[in-house]
Amino acid sequence: MLKPTSAFSHLDPLSTPSLSVAPREDLTMASFAAGKDQVQAVMAAIKSAYGVDLPRRPARVSGKGIAFVWASPDQWLAVAERGTNRDMERELKSLLSRMASVVDQSDGRVVVRVSGPLSRQVLAKGIPIDLHPRAFGANAAAITHASHIGVIMWQLEDASTFELAMFRSYADSFAHWLIETAEATLPATA
Repeated sequence: MLKPTSAFSHLDPLSTPSLSVAPREDLTMASFAAGKDQVQAVMAAIKSAYGVDLPRRPARVSGKGIAFVWASPDQWLAVAERGTNRDMERELKSLLSRMASVVDQSDGRVVVRVSGPLSRQVLAKGIPIDLHPRAFGANAAAITHASHIGVIMWQLEDASTFELAMFRSYADSFAHWLIETAEATLPATA
């Protein structure tokens, strides 16, 4: 019998007043891409079902228990808490039938939440984009890399809370970089 196992075998949640790092293993995710000439229909279906306009540029929007992150032109990543057996692939395939291709990402990608006053400082040590709040603010998103590991990252509404999604096979390498960077950044008394 298969048993769910964390991709983060070397990541113990970190919680200090200055910085928190925790895997988000309670999520269901699916990517979807609008079919040819179906962008407007996909956008209308998402608006009707979830009450949000899909972002047309790197950004994150949320509504009705779900977030949508821009992943490339006419492609998005849907992220929601798994809850009572919620399955984003099934949910979106039902909604977007014949308008978009939908692919489950729940087992292929993992998400880490980094929050606290030192979060930008820690992330800036391995992410080559401007993370200053005037350049990367609430609900901003980017496809980038963190210490040479490809990530999709977004900021939540809270100015110091970020989530980073990466392929599952890179989870331990990412965790190793993140924890070492965090430990080097935190004050000795943290």
